[in-house]
Amino acid sequence: MKRIQYHQYGGPEVMRLEDFEPARPASGEVLVRVRAAAANPMDWGVRSGAMKMVTGRKFPRGLGYDFAGVVEAVGEGVTRLAIGDDVLGGASIKASGAFAEMVLAAEKGVVKKPENLSFEEAAAIPTVGLTALQAMVRKGKLQPGQSVFVNGCLGGVGRAGVQIALAHGAAVGGSCRGSATHDVRDLGLDPIVEFGFDPTPLSGRFDLVVDTAGTLPTDAAKKMLRPGGRIVGIHPTPANLARSALPGPYNVLIATPVTADLEEVARAAGRGTLRVPVARTVPLTEAVKALTELERDGTPKGGKLVITTA
Repeated sequence: MKRIQYHQYGGPEVMRLEDFEPARPASGEVLVRVRAAAANPMDWGVRSGAMKMVTGRKFPRGLGYDFAGVVEAVGEGVTRLAIGDDVLGGASIKASGAFAEMVLAAEKGVVKKPENLSFEEAAAIPTVGLTALQAMVRKGKLQPGQSVFVNGCLGGVGRAGVQIALAHGAAVGGSCRGSATHDVRDLGLDPIVEFGFDPTPLSGRFDLVVDTAGTLPTDAAKKMLRPGGRIVGIHPTPANLARSALPGPYNVLIATPVTADLEEVARAAGRGTLRVPVARTVPLTEAVKALTELERDGTPKGGKLVITTA
């Protein structure tokens, strides 16, 4: 089998496409033959060593988390999934390894793929969809008829969050780059403002403010809230974690692989109420170059980079 892996933490230059021997699934695990895998900023954050307290120092390490494919083998105790099932899901932070022909994952982080989704579309969903759902509904306590503001509404999590909020019957506004405001109008947002906006005209307008970009000052978010409103950030920096521990409206989300949440995200994608655009698709043999370009240059823009194996 082939996979992208690395033998030390570092920049994109440490990535290699190499042979590896996939392990057999242990109890509660499934082995998936990968058909497509999607890139996230988390991928190079982990590869750089930013989370080595969690991921450890055992090498080589695989790269990538989000995938879609076909179940090849199941471990003891696996009951929801069977050999031959089409699935989507995510590998664990410690194990990773989705940019490969085979990936091992915990059953709790894998669900059946809706039949009407391609493997490429399905691979784009897990991380951004799960994070958006948990930010909006679990942490944000979103209710129908409420008003939501999404800072960074065209990013992966932001775009997914907008769709989830609209599907829950909320009114949604958001912020983005000035050059991209025309793209936001197609999502049905109002108001639409540029990054760095003055929050004063939006004072007291929103029940929930979700900062997916990590650039919204807390004082600005507070000004935009109605009484009893909530702020949710998705970047668990030390400062944000400390802020979240204090009394007040600010909450920081650390997304977790909850099976029921991933199933809800998959159902939404199957219904068409959640779509994560795919901007570029490359075969595994060309993925190191494409991943390097994405990390260094931010290309492609407007959607996911998806790696295919067939």
